[in-house]
Amino acid sequence: MLVLTRKAGEGIIIGDNIKVTVIEVKGGGIRIGIDAPAEMKIHRQEVYDRIIQENKEATQWKLADLNSLSASLTARKDPK
Repeated sequence: MLVLTRKAGEGIIIGDNIKVTVIEVKGGGIRIGIDAPAEMKIHRQEVYDRIIQENKEATQWKLADLNSLSASLTARKDPK
């Protein structure tokens, strides 16, 4: 991990196309600005962690759950 000290208005460059700038230091927090290509996904850490957790949970289907879902979908297609 690279650790840097920056003041408000200063920044860092990541690669050729990402710029992170310290906007404001206030109380116990800091505001940063990120200039990156639109196609690059940028998330707060807690949001990213939640996405990863939900993706893991989505892959943990039980066979009984899949059978139930399949039966439900079949019943929708084949009304008797």
